[in-house]
Amino acid sequence: MRTCVGCRSRVTEAELLRVVFADGAAVPDPRRRMPGRGAWVHPDPGCLAKAEKRRAFPRALRVQGTVDVAGLWSEITRIAGDVGTGSSRSVVKDRKQVDPS
Repeated sequence: MRTCVGCRSRVTEAELLRVVFADGAAVPDPRRRMPGRGAWVHPDPGCLAKAEKRRAFPRALRVQGTVDVAGLWSEITRIAGDVGTGSSRSVVKDRKQVDPS
């Protein structure tokens, strides 16, 4: 279980996008492999707007000053567009175990 820094709801990490601080900006980490402290946000422009308004990324990532989220905006709007079209590349997927028998 992880908490979205935007809407503050607790959900499974499969429903959230991990964000890390790299080169002075918040960078999406869809594979969840980048080093460093991570923050979690729904891949939804509404949650990203709430997180930005609340200044949640500097607190969650433990960074002094402001965090550039321009690259994160473009990635989340792309993901939100993919979810709307039903693309298989979206981050949010309900994965279910299939019984092999």
